[in-house]
Amino acid sequence: MCKRTLLIVAALTTLVLPAIAAEPKSVPPDDHGIFAPGDMKWVDAPPILPPGAKMVVLKGDPSKEGIFVLRLRVPAGYRIMPHWHPAYENVTVISGEANIGMGRVFDKTKGHKIPAGGFGYLAPQMNHFFWADMETIIQLHGMGPWQLYYLNPNDDPRRM
Repeated sequence: MCKRTLLIVAALTTLVLPAIAAEPKSVPPDDHGIFAPGDMKWVDAPPILPPGAKMVVLKGDPSKEGIFVLRLRVPAGYRIMPHWHPAYENVTVISGEANIGMGRVFDKTKGHKIPAGGFGYLAPQMNHFFWADMETIIQLHGMGPWQLYYLNPNDDPRRM
């Protein structure tokens, strides 16, 4: 080995290897999360959504600023009337089949079927609606706070 290579090896041994071998610092409890399906505690979805949906929050707090991940389980025949969100909404279909349509009026002919394993995203303020013909679980993730604004105030389940 040449003298320069020996100096580089010595520097790596002195600077890098101790850092690699050092004990990791304690990890804050909110710095990771691992959830088996049986560990997920499903609760009634908030009243901004029609009755019958269950949800589980996997990361963050959807009501606050920051990243959130939640799952929503809806029964067959479930509908969310035309609405929009102020931030991107990212949707992954975990099981079942989700339908998302664009526009100001609920019209199944304008829907896009997303099978289990599929993904879609909606830009901020995009008018859209949702329905499921079978029990379906979707995962939503984005930046909070997650908000939903119905185009027709009479469609808001909190008014019923």
